[in-house]
Amino acid sequence: MIARRMALVLVRTIAEARAAVRRAKREGKRVGFVPTMGYLHEGHLRLVDLCRERADYCAVSVFVNPTQFGPGEDYERYPRDLERDRRLLEARGVDLLFAPSVEEMYPEPPLIRFQIEKLADHLCGPRRPGHFPGVLLVVTKLFHILEPDVAVFGQKDLQQLVIVKRLVRDLNFPVEIVAGPTVREPDGLAMSSRNEYLSPEEREKATVLYRALQRAKALVEGGERSAAAVLAAMRDVIERVEGVRLDYVEAVELETLQPVERLEGRVALAVAAFVGPARLIDNLVLDVRDGQVREVPAID
Repeated sequence: MIARRMALVLVRTIAEARAAVRRAKREGKRVGFVPTMGYLHEGHLRLVDLCRERADYCAVSVFVNPTQFGPGEDYERYPRDLERDRRLLEARGVDLLFAPSVEEMYPEPPLIRFQIEKLADHLCGPRRPGHFPGVLLVVTKLFHILEPDVAVFGQKDLQQLVIVKRLVRDLNFPVEIVAGPTVREPDGLAMSSRNEYLSPEEREKATVLYRALQRAKALVEGGERSAAAVLAAMRDVIERVEGVRLDYVEAVELETLQPVERLEGRVALAVAAFVGPARLIDNLVLDVRDGQVREVPAID
């Protein structure tokens, strides 16, 4: 007889989420976890697929976390559609959907905050003060609530991924962090919930981020090792597109996220730009050594 898969269980409270996960653990199941802010797209769902490959029991959270949004950012208008998310996750075989309210996660204003050394000094860190401490706060809470054995994060949010990996290492969380490759549209645009903000014309212009990264990769593959030269070429590609406002292009060493002058070893080329009302980010991780250039779609 073929065992019938149980339907997805939606819970709203911390107590319900803990109880569901602990039942799974008592049954000897390895628990996997994918944290999201909802309004799911294929990129999120590929992370779910990866979670199911690595675990027997897959939990997903949908929570638009207010502590990682700064003043003037898009917390209020961030797209939300829990019923749509639930249907997508059930079709992908998710076991548990944890969708708490803000009051459930933060019954009172938190007094404990994270301080991040070095890893938030560049890229999005200075431009979104308080963002990564807010991310670490909610990730820590979710790890304590769901007690996963493995958690999956997307490489599109590279700085977040590196910082969470360091959180786990520094605070001895018993969680394996797995990176999921960036999922792209056929024209190269990285999938993002914020793409929903774009008009058709803006959506077309947004592909310039990917084109800039591909230009950079071609230069490195052709032997260019000067970070300044590669970044200048990326800026040139982006600045030619009217209506796209560049936030940054940077080249950083992968482990420390500190800027580099030479593109050697494992390095990340990262870009952020405003397209219409959306701030979009993208990146490319390269392993440059012994005259060879290899793209790293998912860091270990």
